[in-house]
Amino acid sequence: MASTHLSRAAFERLQAEHYDLSTRGRITVAQKIEAARLLGDLSENGDYHAAKDEQGHMEGRIRQLEFLIESAEIIESAGDGLVSTGSVVTIMYEGDTPDMGETYLIGHMEEKVGNLDVMSPQSPLGSALLGASEGHWVEYQAPNGMLRVQVLKVAPVLE
Repeated sequence: MASTHLSRAAFERLQAEHYDLSTRGRITVAQKIEAARLLGDLSENGDYHAAKDEQGHMEGRIRQLEFLIESAEIIESAGDGLVSTGSVVTIMYEGDTPDMGETYLIGHMEEKVGNLDVMSPQSPLGSALLGASEGHWVEYQAPNGMLRVQVLKVAPVLE
């Protein structure tokens, strides 16, 4: 099974969400379903169908969380100035000016912190950035050809 690279903070958030949904969430949804059943005819009961939909979505999220937790590999950001999983990197494309820089968190979507956009380390740009440091130029193959970006800043994630 392929591992999912997560920071310790993201892993702990996922564990807490899983615990909450598996306990309080299931109880709350079961209470909603029971209350809707008491309203009568289930075939035309909007509350019942809404509660069952909510239950289905929640159970799907619980299964997703279980997979992520089971396959998680905790990655500690080295903090050595090199782009790695868990780094926040600011880049600019060739021909742009530094004030046009774009900032990304390199990691899994579950790493999302604040309003930072997340870039997968397996994406063409993400994999090209891995190991680069401030000031370096990297090239990657995009659908419309080869592109170059410069690493302006590398920082660890601030939770």
